[in-house]
Amino acid sequence: AAAAAAAAAAATTTAAAAAASTATATAVGGEKNLLLGLNKLRSQGKLTDVTLVVEDHRFKAHRVVLAASSDYFCAMFADCAMIESRKEEITLYGVTARAMGRIILYIYTSLLDLNVDNVEETLAAATHVQVKEVIERCTVFLEQKISMDNCLAIASMAEIYGQLALAERAYRYICAHFKEFAASGDFKDVKMEQLHFILSSNYPIDVSEVELLNLLCSYGHEQQLEESALHELLRLIQWQHIGYDELKALRHRIDYALVGEYLSKLRESHGSQESHADAGFEPEAELGAGPGPQQGPTNMRGMELSLLKIGGFEWKGLTNEIMCFSPTKMKWYELTSIPHIDQCNFGTAVLNNELFIVGGAYDVCLKEYIHPFGFRYCPLRDSWVSIAPIQLDRCRFSLNAVGKQHLYAVGGIVEHDDNSEEALRRMSNVERYDIVSNTWTYMPSLQENRSQHAGVVVGDKLYISGGIHLANILSSMWCFDTKSERWLELAPMPTPCCDHVLVAIDNRIYACGGWHETLRESRVLVEHIYVYDIKTNAWSVETKIPAPKFYSGVTSMRRTIFFVGGLDSTESIDRASSETMAYDLDTGDWWHRKDSWDTPNDVWESTCAAIYVPSFDA
Repeated sequence: AAAAAAAAAAATTTAAAAAASTATATAVGGEKNLLLGLNKLRSQGKLTDVTLVVEDHRFKAHRVVLAASSDYFCAMFADCAMIESRKEEITLYGVTARAMGRIILYIYTSLLDLNVDNVEETLAAATHVQVKEVIERCTVFLEQKISMDNCLAIASMAEIYGQLALAERAYRYICAHFKEFAASGDFKDVKMEQLHFILSSNYPIDVSEVELLNLLCSYGHEQQLEESALHELLRLIQWQHIGYDELKALRHRIDYALVGEYLSKLRESHGSQESHADAGFEPEAELGAGPGPQQGPTNMRGMELSLLKIGGFEWKGLTNEIMCFSPTKMKWYELTSIPHIDQCNFGTAVLNNELFIVGGAYDVCLKEYIHPFGFRYCPLRDSWVSIAPIQLDRCRFSLNAVGKQHLYAVGGIVEHDDNSEEALRRMSNVERYDIVSNTWTYMPSLQENRSQHAGVVVGDKLYISGGIHLANILSSMWCFDTKSERWLELAPMPTPCCDHVLVAIDNRIYACGGWHETLRESRVLVEHIYVYDIKTNAWSVETKIPAPKFYSGVTSMRRTIFFVGGLDSTESIDRASSETMAYDLDTGDWWHRKDSWDTPNDVWESTCAAIYVPSFDA
């Protein structure tokens, strides 16, 4: 009976949805037919009751149609006190005939022909007669056209017509491309008020604070600003993010009182020049020991260190969605999506505060295909670009950033794994990516073949631990010196482990998550976080994981290690989790804040990263 009731309810719901869909389609069709009929009457001059005169052009129309589409005409025709409500012919000023013709055509047909040549006069006319739909269409058109050639013009236009959201979009574009913008001819045309707005808005910007200071001083010289005027701009500089030595070097080139004044304050605040060197912003200080100094943004303005959940599996299946958690808003939101067919087991790394996704596997008709393609995401500009494909298609490998220029891909599973000597060599293969030349280069191979291992970087050394080879779980740990390009075997992990994650904090390496095998059980979860001391070449137990899971996403943010999602010890998909657990290294405590840090959906086999993104405004 319960099943029959459920089936009946489902059938009723389906029928209701179908009826609603049909009703919606009918309504849309009816509106279209109504518009066609009204426009036909207008074009034939039938039943029209008003004529608009614009620049000697005459447009016949229906008062009720104009009033329904425009607040301006509604006020004009509905208020009997206005003389225009009784006039059959009305002359409009402040708009062009071309723009008014496009607006009337839109009102009657919903068709609007916009291009770069007519959008400004159309926006001006739509603003004048208050046709909101046309205004919206114009602003959307302009948003999509923002480029280096027109960003300042669009910002100025948006301010003239009161389109604050469009102005913000244009100013954010200028800030995200400020280095290029400052080198363009438009920089000299920026009004001081606009620069003041940009600096006070705290939008993310792609030049360092000292570069910004230098550019403002150059702008002041170019515009021959009085020092009092430039003083107002320089007060918006975030001085705490400029190092003493940087400021001192700039002081020798640019003679402005405020620069000297700030230098004097630094001298008074610190007892010695050695301490002055610590006055400026260092990425390591802000990042803690989490993501690493090579990952800090060029400028901290408007940026927030956030937790990313990248890809993985959800109830709906494999996803390329990248979710971001804002610690200030305590909220998850969708940041972006990997621009590729849904995939898994790819390499993930953060370098210079950009996210790199390389390789991986995807399914077609239940067959797994491994691919070499790579992508680079810039949070500042919210944009993806493709990078050169890795030379050897691979998945289930490690990808790590070293310094400010290189990525290292180690091991993994390759397309032609037939257990031949060549295939085994490839599983220990190492490639290095150069972000400047956009090329991959083969490096000395790891002596052991492996996949599903973990990697982490400390200084200029790459550490690799655990993994699987030929169904054997490995415990070995290796270090690759990127300067000498040599591998060195280190003390093995306390227990064999694969599908784990390594994070480095204060020259100590933490092995988190993963699993191994015993004689009695095929898969046993690792229940502890193990820590490796680089100085002593020794492992020890850091803490016990309260609720270990398979395939959790793991990363560190400042001095906290995060575990996101995963499958519980039954390995059953229906026991997937959205839980986010965190371990505080300073206190040694675990915490879990339900309904805030937990992901919106159950997730497993995702990767995680800490990265600076523009502050979440919603």
